Amino acid sequence: KAKFGDNTIGVIFPILSRNRFAVCLKGIAMGAKKIVLMLSYPSDEVGNHLVDLDLLDEKGINPWSDVLTESKYRELFGKSVHPFTKVDYIAYYKELITSAGCACEIILANDCRAILPYTPHVLYCDVHSRARTKRLLTAAGAKTLYGMDDLLTGPVDGSGYNEQFGLLGSNKATEDSVKLFPRDTQPVVDNIQKGILEATGKQVEVMVYGDGAFKDPVGKIWELADPVVSPAFTRGLDGVPNEVKLKYLADNDFAHLSGTALKEAVSQYIRSVDGDLTGKMASQGTTPRRLTDLIGSLSDLTSGSGDKGTPIV
Repeated sequence: KAKFGDNTIGVIFPILSRNRFAVCLKGIAMGAKKIVLMLSYPSDEVGNHLVDLDLLDEKGINPWSDVLTESKYRELFGKSVHPFTKVDYIAYYKELITSAGCACEIILANDCRAILPYTPHVLYCDVHSRARTKRLLTAAGAKTLYGMDDLLTGPVDGSGYNEQFGLLGSNKATEDSVKLFPRDTQPVVDNIQKGILEATGKQVEVMVYGDGAFKDPVGKIWELADPVVSPAFTRGLDGVPNEVKLKYLADNDFAHLSGTALKEAVSQYIRSVDGDLTGKMASQGTTPRRLTDLIGSLSDLTSGSGDKGTPIV
């Protein structure tokens, strides 16, 4: 309310998630008189679908240019529920807003500037595309413009805060509160590394991780709802792997070898690698992902937060 006053707020591009956004939306609605909620379609930015892409083709809808009202969406697609949670997010988010005593209008669009005919006062809620959204809305003349990373960057009445990410990466804690993305984590990983080195003489690398960056090939959902995979890590985890493609070496450079001789030749080649292999034929097919993204994704898939008997990492 301190940022938007009594103006109608355009809340755009939120993730469709009870865990990630519902409590935030409830809090936003409690501080507003009217919200125009603009959802991206056919899915949010991490792949939670409102409607199947093939249905858009069938109905002749162009998601890059067409702006749909709630009534037009219902006319075209009826009631549509999330394939995994079975939640109708349009109805669910509307109920959250109106139950807080706030008027609500819902539209669906993928151009952030489509909100401006409804209100020039905008809260953009996208995570990974937020810099572009801010740039486009600023150039288009938005009068009041904030992102989720502008909210709770400092304590409010003794609350927690995250000076870098604000509400980005927050999770539902209770029906009325959230836990924020971790902050002040660099001293934690540095001190763990230092303590283990002093106690054992071993140099270990340490990182804090949240969401991994895995994309489910069936549900098409990208798990990364956090702003980054790892907010803090020790220096040895900075960078990307410098790898060779074992199959390429075996089928080309050492195609004439087999068995022990092949193994020794490949091992010697790997030991002799010097410098950056980017662009070299021997590294083709080895996508240079950041170490923290790789390790964080593996760790999140292994540990997670569900009750599936996995270890605490």
